[in-house]
Amino acid sequence: MRHSFDVRVGPVGFRIGSAWRQPIAAMESLYADYPRATIPDFTVRLEPPKPWRRLIRPSVGIQGDHTLPEAVPLPLAQGLLAAEMGMNLQIALGERRFLLLHAASVERDGRVLILTGESGSGKSTLSALLGASGWRFMGDEFVLIDPTTGLAHPFPRPVSLKNESIAALTAILPEDRFGPLLKGTPKGDIRHLRSDPAAIALMETPAPPALILFPRFGHPREIRDVAASEAFVRLTQASTNYVALGEPGFNALSTLVTTLPTRAIDYSDTATGIALVEELWSGL
Repeated sequence: MRHSFDVRVGPVGFRIGSAWRQPIAAMESLYADYPRATIPDFTVRLEPPKPWRRLIRPSVGIQGDHTLPEAVPLPLAQGLLAAEMGMNLQIALGERRFLLLHAASVERDGRVLILTGESGSGKSTLSALLGASGWRFMGDEFVLIDPTTGLAHPFPRPVSLKNESIAALTAILPEDRFGPLLKGTPKGDIRHLRSDPAAIALMETPAPPALILFPRFGHPREIRDVAASEAFVRLTQASTNYVALGEPGFNALSTLVTTLPTRAIDYSDTATGIALVEELWSGL
């Protein structure tokens, strides 16, 4: 690739290569405070699907160590999003050291809160708001569980804020915490929130999980217990490598759901969601 950028996030190193300078410049800005990867674990390549698409109506195809043949190219203006999607794809399909949960996580008092749910549940917004109010932000895309120790390892990538969540965070955080606004993406408007320096400084420090929450946005306030059997099924659905890990993945997930309190919360606005999190956390 004629342009490239290396970065390490927690225990995972990436090399992003691109046929264009623009996506790499955006990555260098967004990840300016992160260490560089000495030996990358995964490679992402941003390439035109056809040679002429590099110059004529530039179109960014996502390639790398692992690919999805049916993935639709993005316009060059969304090259930063393509790079982020490529990083997600590599770790989702290739990571075997950790049990991956598609979830957000934050830490306080040496213990980790895991938030997981379907798209639109608000886990990214809640984790970002908690990270802005005294919790250590550990990640909003994946939670990395060590099958041997049970510890959650930080993976504090910038938060991909979508649509209404952008206004909620830009109202309380300084402008220099945010990347460029990407309008009209397949997921609507997107703007990345940079991780704060404290989260990056501690991204090699794992911690034990203490609580699993399944949030659901847009419903009246409610807290419900979740049985271990239900939590197990929902977390297998939230994992991209549970099957590939085999017995270690089964054991790690079984330990999580049988040893941790698990709750589902419904909330109609972010203030209620944060209050529910604080209420449940204080009761541990």
